[in-house]
Amino acid sequence: MEKLTFKQKFSYGFGDLGNGFMFDMGQLYLLKFFTDVAGIPAAVAGGVFLFTKLFDAVVDPLVGTFIDSRKFNPKSGKYRPVMMISCIVLAIISVFVFLAPDLSIRGKIFYAYGSYMVWGVAYSFTNIPYGTLASTMSQDPVERTDLAAFRQLGSTMALLLSGVFVIPMVSRFSNPGVGYPVAIAVMALLGVGAFYVVFRNCREMIPVVGTKAEKLSIKGIGKLVGTNRPLLVLILMTIFSISAFNLRSAMLIYFCQYNLGNMVLMPYVSFISIGCSLLGVVAMPILSRKFGKKNTVIIGFAISICADLLNFIIPLHLASFIILQSIAYFGLSIPNGMTWALVSDAIDFGEWKTGEKRGAITYSVFNFSRKIAQSIAGFAAGIGLSLTGYIPKVAQTAGALVGIKGLLLLYPAFALIIAIIVVATLYNLTDKRYTEIAAELRQRNS
Repeated sequence: MEKLTFKQKFSYGFGDLGNGFMFDMGQLYLLKFFTDVAGIPAAVAGGVFLFTKLFDAVVDPLVGTFIDSRKFNPKSGKYRPVMMISCIVLAIISVFVFLAPDLSIRGKIFYAYGSYMVWGVAYSFTNIPYGTLASTMSQDPVERTDLAAFRQLGSTMALLLSGVFVIPMVSRFSNPGVGYPVAIAVMALLGVGAFYVVFRNCREMIPVVGTKAEKLSIKGIGKLVGTNRPLLVLILMTIFSISAFNLRSAMLIYFCQYNLGNMVLMPYVSFISIGCSLLGVVAMPILSRKFGKKNTVIIGFAISICADLLNFIIPLHLASFIILQSIAYFGLSIPNGMTWALVSDAIDFGEWKTGEKRGAITYSVFNFSRKIAQSIAGFAAGIGLSLTGYIPKVAQTAGALVGIKGLLLLYPAFALIIAIIVVATLYNLTDKRYTEIAAELRQRNS
């Protein structure tokens, strides 16, 4: 089996650091930007997330098919060049998403839809080749868990830094309409630098020949998922787990401003709670070696559920809120990180089952579920705020405050309960079985 150096594994995690510096801007701040800066009604802003992410979900398999059809270049690989070029385009578009042009409300809504749709296409061309890269670096289960851990480390660091530094950068400008694009530009530039680290230090150790580009159809996608049970389970699990994570991220800034009474608290809450999730990155490979990937995922979900339910029930206090929020982030970071190892396993399972390794299309179909989850989270946040009677920049009613707290804590808890049920009852690719499949694939390919 291929053995990766520490430098390669550590460098791979920079990809999710770069992803996060651009992706997390939308999850943490874009709803707030739409409602409070652009002046778009909350329910309409939620619709922007819903429909643009559904559009992205449809685009992902098309992007994956295109990338899979490319020829493998022995020098630069198949996925790395696409990733590097696309991340530069993504960085530029990220800034345009956070502009509020002097238009009517209808014009601003059209601009929000258009810019975020274009952003989603650029993100697909960046994230799909990056995510598929791991399956070509090693087939060793331990190595893949390590890659997943470093990827989650990069993702967590991006979320931590984005939560700590963006609002202070925005606050340095009297006009948030200027502050947001400047702050996003800084983060996007850092993101491109992070992707360059991946491009420079990671290599595709398992050559993948280009496959003939097929006409993509619902039937073809159904066949791909229907013959790959691990992939199907991951898709179902991800719809609930990622929607829980993203809705929590979107609501935190509202909770700090209105429930805790000061939006400036967000960097401190983020630093402590998201910072503690770094412990989950450390715990993930240890738990995986002891309990296996599946049980590790279940353990992480259970920790997050218990913390969120308790945090909702007890009276609000800053210290107890941060402690329980930190425990929830710690728990959720474990299955979120383990997902990347499970996706690589699902890619190999599909190759073993069908005889064709279609890494990018498999990853893009999985990414479809993430986009669905993101659309659900954005829509639920916007509609939820509207139903609670949220009005920007004023003191909120008691009902609105309870609603914000419920969106932040109750929705994630119930979504993760469903995710646990899905994994516990349906996932059947054990670590031992995967090792046997990987050995058979190496024998076939040799």
